[in-house]
Amino acid sequence: MGFFSKLKEGLAKTRNNISKSFSNLFKANEIDDDFYDQLEETLVMADMGYETAEKVIADVKARVKELKLKDAAECKELIINSLRDQMNVDDSAYDFEEKKTVIFVIGVNGVGKTTSIGKLASQYRKRGKKVLIAAADTFRAAAIDQLKTWSERAEVDIIAQSEGSDPSAVVYDAVNAAKARNTDILLVDTAGRLHNKKNLMDELAKMRRIISKEYPEANVETLIVLDGTTGQNALEQARQFSTVSEIDGIIITKLDGTAKGGIAIAIQSELSVPVKYIGIGEKVDDLQKFDPGQFITALFADFSVEADMSDVERIIEANEGIQRDDDLFDL
Repeated sequence: MGFFSKLKEGLAKTRNNISKSFSNLFKANEIDDDFYDQLEETLVMADMGYETAEKVIADVKARVKELKLKDAAECKELIINSLRDQMNVDDSAYDFEEKKTVIFVIGVNGVGKTTSIGKLASQYRKRGKKVLIAAADTFRAAAIDQLKTWSERAEVDIIAQSEGSDPSAVVYDAVNAAKARNTDILLVDTAGRLHNKKNLMDELAKMRRIISKEYPEANVETLIVLDGTTGQNALEQARQFSTVSEIDGIIITKLDGTAKGGIAIAIQSELSVPVKYIGIGEKVDDLQKFDPGQFITALFADFSVEADMSDVERIIEANEGIQRDDDLFDL
């Protein structure tokens, strides 16, 4: 099963969650206040949030007025396209993958941070990158052990010290190892703590100072990992972390099997930070670059959005079993 098929299957609960509401919505005879109230309720119930719902409704109202639409059914594509517009990912979003880069991976414990690091490490290595992992979450022995296991699976080296070591010392060793080994990408696991923001802020700032001094030629990318099953809690975590660290991108995990997949739209729309990767399973290849068009197509598969599917998406939809080149697909 290809990634698009897995995504479509993984979003089934979210799609079913909003399917009945959308079906009733488009049966309305006219576009009136009741129609917009029901649209808002549908979007909010799908965990897209009030702010995103308000943006979409304002956009749809403007388009309805411009096109002089009267029938609610005519709004179907307007709504879907408006949601897609909330999620645009800039073409430069993945430029860091082609540079000497240190990637800080942040997020609370239990969201799939260690697993995401392992999957990214494996994928980068398979693409011919020289990859190194730094186990800078030294507050939990389990985190270090889990990362070592993933480094073995991914067949990449790891820099680690014992539990309780200074995280910045680990980063210092890792940075110098990365330079000595001509590493392309250094993935840094960080402590998943938010209860003491000052300590976390100081820790991340110290790590960045080390990189600036020891590895100034490196690009620094900060990715936050969020658990898609937690809905609005994931959005709040992102807000909280953004107060202590600059965030360049988001990884949303566990989208398979959740009825809260709409959170991917809310996070990007409200925080103006791009979702760069999504996870829909346990296998290494089940973490992929985020494609907004593909996501919306999978989310609203029951509402005939074929007209907005790309040629590649149509081919995948028609030939689900055909193996594809992910890098070519991302282009």
